[in-house]
Amino acid sequence: MPSVLAISAHPDDIEFCMAGTMLQLAKLGWELHYVNLCDGSRGSTTMDRDECAMTRLDEAKKACEVLGAKFYPPIYPDMQASYTFENLAKVTAVVRQARASVVLTHSPIDYMEDHEVACRLAVSAAFSHGMPNLESDPPVEPYFEPVTVYHAQPVGNRTPLGELVVPHFYVDHTSLIEKKEAALACHASQKEWLDESQGMDSYLKTMRDLCGDVGRMSGTFQYAEGWRKHLHWGFCGPDDDPLRQALADVIVEAE
Repeated sequence: MPSVLAISAHPDDIEFCMAGTMLQLAKLGWELHYVNLCDGSRGSTTMDRDECAMTRLDEAKKACEVLGAKFYPPIYPDMQASYTFENLAKVTAVVRQARASVVLTHSPIDYMEDHEVACRLAVSAAFSHGMPNLESDPPVEPYFEPVTVYHAQPVGNRTPLGELVVPHFYVDHTSLIEKKEAALACHASQKEWLDESQGMDSYLKTMRDLCGDVGRMSGTFQYAEGWRKHLHWGFCGPDDDPLRQALADVIVEAE
């Protein structure tokens, strides 16, 4: 069966903006793969870094189980995301292990640097998955099937300077919102952190509100996730569009 790999910055990012689409693919028999590149260790006002990292690792694994995905461990601490070959080699290993045909990742322009670096690494790893002379860390044999990359909406559907970002298409997940919320609820340590650091009040309600905003943008769905397809050069064929094709029954195109 085809495989989808979600590559995000932090524990809970996948649940906020990618999990609904993953759950739709799971209904069709796709394999789900899940990696947060940051360890979450700086996302607390009450725990030290070690305790926070262990807590968030456990929460992410539980969320991954709710989604029915395969879990891959993080590769660097929060706010230490950087585009280096060492990090690229590690992300390339994950792409190769997942044998992903679709990679889901952040918007290239988003509200914070960790998201943008995760996006850059995800795109480059999708590109390098079939390069025999690029040794991944740990070493994993390359594969040569095409990989198509899709970018999620930036937080709040806007760039850091406030410009509206309109996706290429919308994926309905109204019927799956309870399961998506159950996965996000596994990240219980984030309630206090998001309340204090970003004024989100209830992160579960915030997720529904954000998905509701995308649903209203679609003009059709109550809850939706928006996606933009990365250009095909070096990744896949010019007509490859596996996400649109697989989820045609739950997609509307942007006007």
